[in-house]
Amino acid sequence: FELSLYLMRDVMLEHAVDLNVRLLRLGALEPATQEELQKRICDDALIFSDCPTSILVELTPVSTSTWNLPASDVACVKRDEFVQPEVGFDVGNQNNLMVVRACAVADPFFPTTAGMLEMPRDESGGYRLVAISTFVNEP
Repeated sequence: FELSLYLMRDVMLEHAVDLNVRLLRLGALEPATQEELQKRICDDALIFSDCPTSILVELTPVSTSTWNLPASDVACVKRDEFVQPEVGFDVGNQNNLMVVRACAVADPFFPTTAGMLEMPRDESGGYRLVAISTFVNEP
């Protein structure tokens, strides 16, 4: 059951990010802000309790001349802290290659099951789910 819930949350997060990446790519996300994108991802993911405070979304342009990608560690919400990590949100320009990274923290349903005891968790007892997507801004 726990593994099924974990996989369902992961799939729903991936799907919600994909739906909203299309809006970003076409320039149809209004307003194009981090808060609006997070809200829309939460609305589409459906399965996260307290989603707006459990998710961080980062949007970063990638230079096609240097190919400097964002750091490999994805910033995630720290539910036990008042101040949250700062993540970039730059909508870029036409024809920019963009990387979207969303990280959600969720609580296990049965935290003492064998699978959950082995899973890495943060200080609040939650595990991280990460969805990453890329796109090119349409002209």
